[in-house]
Amino acid sequence: MVLKPAREHATNNAQTYFVTSDTWERRALFRTESWARLFFKTLLSHRGEAYLLHEFVLMPDHFHLLITPSIALERAVQLIKGGFSFQARKELGSNMEIWQRGFADHRIRDAKDYDKHLHYIHLNPVKRHLCVSPAEYRYSSAYPGWKLDPIPQGLKPGEFLAPLSGTAEAVPFQSNSKSNSKGNGNSKGNANSKGYDNSKSDSNGSGSSANMI
Repeated sequence: MVLKPAREHATNNAQTYFVTSDTWERRALFRTESWARLFFKTLLSHRGEAYLLHEFVLMPDHFHLLITPSIALERAVQLIKGGFSFQARKELGSNMEIWQRGFADHRIRDAKDYDKHLHYIHLNPVKRHLCVSPAEYRYSSAYPGWKLDPIPQGLKPGEFLAPLSGTAEAVPFQSNSKSNSKGNGNSKGNANSKGYDNSKSDSNGSGSSANMI
């Protein structure tokens, strides 16, 4: 089953949403690590100011998020997608069309609904045969080391989270290869900033999110 939510009217009422957006013509742009890093740099730069970030997965051609916006949802998504497009031109020299127009969202109703979408996010790369278990996929909040905002009160699924959530102090973009790529997380590079602990990494800049296939 594909969770492809229909658009619904959303306001800045501190409600939590499952958000989905695709790349233009479903191109697998985020197979390239520099693009993925830049996406996450953009996503995390607005965390805490425009929205709380609870869960996410970046696939090669789309992304899913669970966020609680503190501004209008449309504006929050614009900051992510528009911000990434701007940075892609600036940092990656790309003038191509990146995103499909618009996005889909679903307002989370209760703890059961939250749990359903959390598991969908975590299992997305497994179902696409990108990994065996959710914790192996670096571009997912299931991967150990990401710093996430707490689940809103009233939406906590309790023990359902335990099998899929990673909490270890790992570095999501620390790969096995000797990559000298410039980009991951935030400019200060520490565990107290808005994303993940990159204190052991020498990269300084980018990220991205979508559905990898």
